[in-house]
Amino acid sequence: MKKVLFLPLLQMSSGHHRVADALINQLSKDDDLIVKKIELISYTNNLLEKMVTRFYLNWIRYAPSTYDWVYKTFFYSKSPKTALLKWYKPFFMKKLKQLLLEEQPDLIICTHGFPSFLLNQLKLNDQIDIPVINVYTDFFMNDIWGKECTDLHFVPSQDIKQELLTRFHIPERKIAVTGIPIHSEFYTKSKRRKRSLRKKILVAGGSQGLGNISSLINEVKESAQFDYLVLCGNNQKLYKQILSWGLPHIRPIPYIESRSDMNHIYDEVDGIITKPGGVTISEVLQKKLPIFIHSALPGQEEVNLNYLKKQGLVIELKPDQLIESQLLSILMNPIRMSNLSSHMASYQKGIEVNGAESIALIETVLNKKTYKGKIYALNDRLRASTSFSYMK
Repeated sequence: MKKVLFLPLLQMSSGHHRVADALINQLSKDDDLIVKKIELISYTNNLLEKMVTRFYLNWIRYAPSTYDWVYKTFFYSKSPKTALLKWYKPFFMKKLKQLLLEEQPDLIICTHGFPSFLLNQLKLNDQIDIPVINVYTDFFMNDIWGKECTDLHFVPSQDIKQELLTRFHIPERKIAVTGIPIHSEFYTKSKRRKRSLRKKILVAGGSQGLGNISSLINEVKESAQFDYLVLCGNNQKLYKQILSWGLPHIRPIPYIESRSDMNHIYDEVDGIITKPGGVTISEVLQKKLPIFIHSALPGQEEVNLNYLKKQGLVIELKPDQLIESQLLSILMNPIRMSNLSSHMASYQKGIEVNGAESIALIETVLNKKTYKGKIYALNDRLRASTSFSYMK
């Protein structure tokens, strides 16, 4: 049996884990595969991981501007400054080598840039010869990701594909435009409710107590136009606050573990107010729902937001205007809704490889000695090209 090892970063719920879990769900259907997910920092030291997570959450909560500056200066930058924060490399490199020795994986899939960076260094130095796949979980690619020695890149868009081709000179055969992978459940359509004049809006983004959810919900207490379903996640304070109001048009929803339940909620609503996290946005794009952005965390989410606005995929809510008037200006305007649908369709058209094909490509890299047989087992669209065949 062969083993596939997934490497996200930090234990807290994040897009890195959700993307890994989506791919693991598909790969686990193969009885001949061992699929495992290990978080590098907690593997190194569980207390260290808890400290890093707490520090990160407090940093973006209490000093967002400094986090934004550090991220954009050292992690999302085309300057040599990026290298300044890689002083911790030797410590984690040693632990990563130990992990690989213990696990003996046949393939490694990175859903975070830091493990990818370390593996790229090992491959550059000819210390390992294990195939590595990068799966990008945002709508951009920061400078921490290892690129030169990565065997296959699952990229979110044609823009990132072009960046890999032109800036990093990655061969096209090693790039697949997959979008940000989401769980297969979200490709199914659940039975929708009967339409009514009063539309339903899903509000998300408060699971860690970050963002501006409370003030947003306070504004719509006296709603005359919409019903609101508020995803509170692990944010018990937010859940109890909304529940105490006893308002029939605002329903708080606690943490949802079932993807089937989440899929049903998506199919029940007419739009979503959220933050620009890569995975959530990708799920909603698949559902073709209008996306309204209420706030963005510093760093990654702000970069995501800039891209999404540029592509016409989301509408950023303006803080100096009433929320419901902004929702109505889009949802009740056929021309603006048509333009939004057109931009979404254009983005989806740029995706070259669907979910099932992504799994086939992973297996192609994993079984590199028999990749020719694998590549021709894909659908007609991929059979017309050998650009995705694995080559050392």
